[in-house]
Amino acid sequence: MGGWKAARRGLLFASLVAAAAIASVSAAVTTPSPKKAKAVDASSAVFPIYGDVYPHGLYYVEMNIGDPPKPYFLDVDTGSDLTWIQCDAPCVLCSKGPHPWYRPKRTNLVPCRNRLCAALHSGTAQDQNCGQCDYEIEYTDHGSSLGVLVADAFSLGRTLARPILAFGCGYNQQLTSPNTPALTDGVLGLGTGKVSVLSQLSEQGATKNVVGHCLSTKGGGYLFFGDDLVPSSRMTWAPMSRIGSRNYYSPGSANLHWGTRPLGVKQKEVVLDTGSTYTYFGFQPYQAFLSAVKSDLSKTPLKEVFDDPSLAVCWRGQKPFKSVNDVKQYFKTLALSFVNPQRTSLEVPPENYLIVTKHGNACLGILDGTEVGLGNLNVIGDISLQDLMVVYDNERQQIGWVRAACDRPPTSGTSSSP
Repeated sequence: MGGWKAARRGLLFASLVAAAAIASVSAAVTTPSPKKAKAVDASSAVFPIYGDVYPHGLYYVEMNIGDPPKPYFLDVDTGSDLTWIQCDAPCVLCSKGPHPWYRPKRTNLVPCRNRLCAALHSGTAQDQNCGQCDYEIEYTDHGSSLGVLVADAFSLGRTLARPILAFGCGYNQQLTSPNTPALTDGVLGLGTGKVSVLSQLSEQGATKNVVGHCLSTKGGGYLFFGDDLVPSSRMTWAPMSRIGSRNYYSPGSANLHWGTRPLGVKQKEVVLDTGSTYTYFGFQPYQAFLSAVKSDLSKTPLKEVFDDPSLAVCWRGQKPFKSVNDVKQYFKTLALSFVNPQRTSLEVPPENYLIVTKHGNACLGILDGTEVGLGNLNVIGDISLQDLMVVYDNERQQIGWVRAACDRPPTSGTSSSP
């Protein structure tokens, strides 16, 4: 979650908890439930992505929201549903961000009886007669946002016009680094839940329920809604797998291979999450992976160092490294072999799990998820998704990926650059 999660090693898995009604604004209007348009009416929109894995630790897009539209930087997060921005309603606890806080009007409030409020609070009791839809969202990194659901216009390019979408007006944020200025104004939630921006656009018939991203190792990349940019061939596809009641994007369970050698751990669920800067394995796969890496490196000139605060496991060479290219020959490709369908794999070369820090050391961007409360869940974060076009096709319930030059702008679709 970018500036919201600077100290968290990048985790944006979110859970909603029941929030008490706080009278930050007092009036509300009913937002109509739109009818879903035919698929032939759907279009696509493309957004430049900014940021990097290191040193900034996030990828974000610029969204223009409101009337008149104003720019906001939003952390791209496929691990949560709710989009929210810092909000002057008035603000109880907000941090200094790149743009002035969003200021809602009374007519922007989404009432409790709205279906999106019901979806946001599924499983919890809500007063249907209350004037506003309050929320509290908590992230794995212990950051949180408390606010109220509002609806306003999003400028998404020429073909998508300016749909009215619901999002969170966050007026009380608990930050992991409260004294550090935020790099973003909020979060762009792209999960599978009904309250996500993608689901709302699909429900309105503005675009198909498909989202994709391409994150460059050089920094930047692009995000797209709709399927205009999805290649007709070369994609590797896996069916979406449900993990309990969570709205995560998962290609299912996978076995791990280090080079050509299986790591010998039980199959584990895998989740793709752009809200996580780094990749996290459960205890057993992490220990097996780390042991295999260290065993290979014992025969090389690399020496483990313990004074680099960037990440938990780092090595130095005979001279400082300038890039991953200087050190990748000592490491193997990690492969995730998915169980369903068989022979479907996601290859993670050294460029997709190593960083070179400002100290000239090579550090491992795969971390122990049990240390941050993830249990046995394996989270594939930004570092391992770089230079891949990843497509989440909710229409066909499948996830696809293919190697791509993510620093090159896409050749089709509707650009929605700032």
